[in-house]
Amino acid sequence: MSTQLKNLRNLGIIAHIDAGKTTVTERMLFVSGVKHRAGEVDKGTTTTDDDVEEEERGITIYSACVQFPWKVTEINLIDTPGHVDFTAEVERSMRVLDGAVIVFSAREGVEAQSETVWHQADKYHVPRLVLINKMDREGADFTAALNEISERLDARPVPLQIPVGQGPAHVDDPFRGIIDLISRRLLTFPDGKQGREVVSQPIPGEWVAEADRWRDRLLEELYDFSNDLMELALTEQPIPADLVHRVVREATVHQQIQPVFCGSALHGVGIQPLLDGVADYLPNPLDRPPVEGVVPASGGGKGKTSGKSRSKSKKPEAEAKVVRKPDSSGPFCGLVFKIQPFKTGDLYWVRVYSGTLKPNSRVLNAGKGKKENVAQLWRIHSTKKDEQIDSARAGDIVGIIGLRDSVTGDTLCDTRHPILLESIEFPETVVSMAIEPENSTEKKKLADALDMLRKQDPTFTANESEETGQTLISGMGELHLEVIQHRLRRDFKLNVKVHQPRVSYRETIGSPVEISGECNRLLGGVQHVAKVTLRLEPWDSKSGGVLIANATRFDDRGSLPGEWLEVVLEELENAGQGGGVYGFPLMRIKATFLGGEVHETDSSEIAFRMATAQAFDSGLRKAGTVILEPIMRLQISTPPKYVGDLVGDLQQRRAIIHQQEVRGNRTVLHAEAPLDKLFGYSSAMRSLSQGRASCSMEPSSYGPAPDEVQAKFQ
Repeated sequence: MSTQLKNLRNLGIIAHIDAGKTTVTERMLFVSGVKHRAGEVDKGTTTTDDDVEEEERGITIYSACVQFPWKVTEINLIDTPGHVDFTAEVERSMRVLDGAVIVFSAREGVEAQSETVWHQADKYHVPRLVLINKMDREGADFTAALNEISERLDARPVPLQIPVGQGPAHVDDPFRGIIDLISRRLLTFPDGKQGREVVSQPIPGEWVAEADRWRDRLLEELYDFSNDLMELALTEQPIPADLVHRVVREATVHQQIQPVFCGSALHGVGIQPLLDGVADYLPNPLDRPPVEGVVPASGGGKGKTSGKSRSKSKKPEAEAKVVRKPDSSGPFCGLVFKIQPFKTGDLYWVRVYSGTLKPNSRVLNAGKGKKENVAQLWRIHSTKKDEQIDSARAGDIVGIIGLRDSVTGDTLCDTRHPILLESIEFPETVVSMAIEPENSTEKKKLADALDMLRKQDPTFTANESEETGQTLISGMGELHLEVIQHRLRRDFKLNVKVHQPRVSYRETIGSPVEISGECNRLLGGVQHVAKVTLRLEPWDSKSGGVLIANATRFDDRGSLPGEWLEVVLEELENAGQGGGVYGFPLMRIKATFLGGEVHETDSSEIAFRMATAQAFDSGLRKAGTVILEPIMRLQISTPPKYVGDLVGDLQQRRAIIHQQEVRGNRTVLHAEAPLDKLFGYSSAMRSLSQGRASCSMEPSSYGPAPDEVQAKFQ
């Protein structure tokens, strides 16, 4: 099995929208022989964008998995969305990948979502290759894109190829091939998008000096990682290609460099060498560190499930660390990272980290402490079930039918060897809108549909407003909620009424305050007495919620016995996860326990919980509420003649323009603006630029809302 694992690659294709991810995936399927003809995004014929919404819009909305061989390597490939509204699909995929190909446009370079996905790969320690795509486009600039990757992403890109020419056929020096710097050969693709042939030939004389310069740069980068390379260079001996390959692979697997490839996926240039790079340089499951988890207390149900809440159990076994190596003979362990709906039963996408899983077996959901049935195993191809299989082994990505209580981020494991892996954290929603059924008879049907959608999409929420009775749906942006609306109408046959999107605000406090809370109540004939003193203060954090701290020591006069201290800290955490004075989630607050008083006979857990909750609530009101609004980061690319109009419009939207730069024949504006002022911005931008400007936006941070917004809630 170890030999088979060495030939397995769990790979993600990740990028900003319109960089060419799906086209790269289609070309890979074609050159590998899986498809007889490569699909095209514009025609809605791609394998991975098979949802109706994706075909109509020409964008990827849902991550899709495909399997195909490349020479002796088996590749599980996940194609992910590029639009920021669907970043959860990238997050969940990155969590289970062993390697990734990050695609950049040679003309646009590093864009807003490019930075987001790059940092997601950093977060999960995913080794990656870089493809600078669209070398045949007007304004393509390989060197500029390379420099941006290095500077803006704090990366170490190392080119293994350089383009021969750049730009479309009508320019003086069009893109027509690739020079491989390791083999010192020119690679051309004579049949273009219709062919699979790669022609290797000597480098033309006029390109030899340029190729040597880039090869020297490549070797200089690699000297830091190999004494053998350095010694050969110092003694002026030839450097064998296999040694260079070995050094590149080691440095890539350890995330010290990012090998850079180039090409044009649309015209079939550069995909075969990229696949060779995937096989040669990206890690197999054996190259990755064993997954780590904890043994859940009492076999599950009390461990950490979200990373936000503290375990109520303080038993030592709840924190016992355990690892699972990628060994098919070990105990089974896997992570649910996506749920795909089917009429015959939901398909749960699972990455298997260790052991072997078979149909008609029982597994433990370690976080919930519940046993689940594995009725069927399926190989996933695109967003469909492709074929039923009789087993899944360490390293595999498979679909399971039969689970009932599991959700995205849950750990499945051997019932006799429980382990709880770290779950998947998703960004919080930023946009909400009210939605209601057309008539009362469809209310239950709508509730069931929303429950299903919430289960499938961790960044989608639906809650009923206590004030109005309306159902509020929340997501990552206007497009996200628009897709949800279309699904309700198309897939669930629900005619729903929707109302104007609204911003998801947050609350913090304006000043530090110390406050005491007391409980002295008779409940059910029993007296309950306790006193708790807290300090609430603003916490200088860009995104954090409520930080809980304890300022007492064991021998302090105001310290509490361990059992009561634990109750106070737990209640503080519960209060911090609730809403503020105006019902919005709390953030950027530090709550410190300063001390408490215990009655000789009448103190109880109820008393300390009530005293803590009273102190926290009183402290919020005394400290003064500050409403925070979500701020979006924008990157707008436009022909120069429209810059003035666009800047004027942005300023009216309370935007702050941080930078203006020239990229080829376009100007790029970097700005931040409150989400509240950006509803409908795409239409306004297209109108101001006659449809020639493009924009990307992503959540940046939260900032104090202006006085008129604050006044609405006071």
